[in-house]
Amino acid sequence: MSKISRYYHTLRYLKWVQIRYRLQYWLADRIPGKSITAAGSAAKPPPGSRPLSLTESISAFPAYRAPNTFRFLNLEHAFDGVIDWNYDGFGKLWTYNLNYFEFLLQPDLPPETGLKLIRAYINRESELRDGLEPFPISLRTVCWIRFLTLHQIREPEVDRFLYRCWRKLRERLEYHLLGNHLLENAFALLFGAVYFADESVFSEAAQLLQEQLNEQILPDGAHFELSPMYHQLMLYRLLDAINLLSHNPIADSNSLLEILRQKAGSMLGWLRQMMFANGDLPRVNDSTAGVAPSPAALFDYAARLGVVMTPGALDASGYRKINTARFELLIDAGPVGPDYIPGHAHSDTLNFILHHRYQPLIVDTGISTYEKNTRRTLERSTAAHNTVQVAGLEQSEVWGGFRVAKRARITSLTQSDGQLIAAHNGYRHIGVQHQRSFHWNNEQLEIHDLLTGDQTACAFLHFHPRVRLQLTGQEIHGDFGTILFTAPSFTVSIQHYDYAPAFNRLVAAQRIIISFKHELKTKIRLF
Repeated sequence: MSKISRYYHTLRYLKWVQIRYRLQYWLADRIPGKSITAAGSAAKPPPGSRPLSLTESISAFPAYRAPNTFRFLNLEHAFDGVIDWNYDGFGKLWTYNLNYFEFLLQPDLPPETGLKLIRAYINRESELRDGLEPFPISLRTVCWIRFLTLHQIREPEVDRFLYRCWRKLRERLEYHLLGNHLLENAFALLFGAVYFADESVFSEAAQLLQEQLNEQILPDGAHFELSPMYHQLMLYRLLDAINLLSHNPIADSNSLLEILRQKAGSMLGWLRQMMFANGDLPRVNDSTAGVAPSPAALFDYAARLGVVMTPGALDASGYRKINTARFELLIDAGPVGPDYIPGHAHSDTLNFILHHRYQPLIVDTGISTYEKNTRRTLERSTAAHNTVQVAGLEQSEVWGGFRVAKRARITSLTQSDGQLIAAHNGYRHIGVQHQRSFHWNNEQLEIHDLLTGDQTACAFLHFHPRVRLQLTGQEIHGDFGTILFTAPSFTVSIQHYDYAPAFNRLVAAQRIIISFKHELKTKIRLF
């Protein structure tokens, strides 16, 4: 019954368009000549690519090391002789990165090496699997067009392969997933339409982009999957599209360009609001280092394109940022993400992150993997965040790597000078409501947790690896200050945990676990 319940509470939120296209593509993959690997293979030759012009963009992270050595997600593999573009020794995300071809845009890659790698890829076309899925096609299309434009390369064989893949993508837009996947599809359609001077597809891409940007960019400028990392990636792609249309107008591109500039300005404003003073971004939900361009790189790129940041306050995304002379506090008092695509969500309602004197103190534990394993489940769990877990249960039922069944929702939220009070219903099925209030001044932060019902709960505080804690009685001491607890009955312990600064990297750190019932006050006094 629990399995039936999990599937029900997962599937009930899907849009009908997702169900329709999932069935449609499932059936197509079982009909000869209709699978994604066959789609577009009979496409007519391209009409000839159009010479483009682009201003300086953002360089890719170094990933290719000669000869035939690649490093993605902090894992390196050297191919002996022929490159196996389907290599899955490090999991599917590594394979995807290999097929994205973002390494073409790393600053030290000679153009002749890049072209050699493209030709090697084309020569293995009949063997490709993951690389012919819509998402890798989308990213590769943009990267190849940027690379060919940067080095003014015109080669018919490359254009023909690029065109075939672009046609495959057009026939398999990811409506079954939506979210950032469909948005990446739309950007690739746009780049291909401009490159191949196809005004018909440009109109399709423009309409899809406008629809998805209106859906996915919230009123406060956040990308609706509520991950700063994916926000940066979508903003990066948005700026590349502005770059493309600013220098290569096609059909009625001015109206689309204006929409792109407006959305980019809003996204820049949200990014600025979320940043800590030291330039860090909170690693909430699926966010980590080494994947998306830095905020500084994005702000510089926007300035080169003449995109103006739109100032604004955090609101619809549910995040709240508090800045005092001594500390910075980020509170997550929003939804887990869009109901129909919460794949990058964590069970972290009323989680918080604290920086003290420009340095991280209490942190999100981060992500180290996208593989569907126990580590992925742990990193998305309630206990991996600075919030309260009741009766050992999840606030939101994260499962399967990228699934959420029952999910917590904020039921009340008020904010005034020096305080924020919010409650969620993630434990309503056991008769418990969790209310958390934050009270602050320049020297201290006090957190007050209230629980209805009679269940035992645990509050978690995860500290940055550089922080060392000492437990004296029932008080915590460190070079940052002291932490005091008040409750009718409670226990405090210090445990080690693994902090994930990036994919496939774990660093030992310390966390505090406070076991209590009904009520807990946590006072953090900062030096």
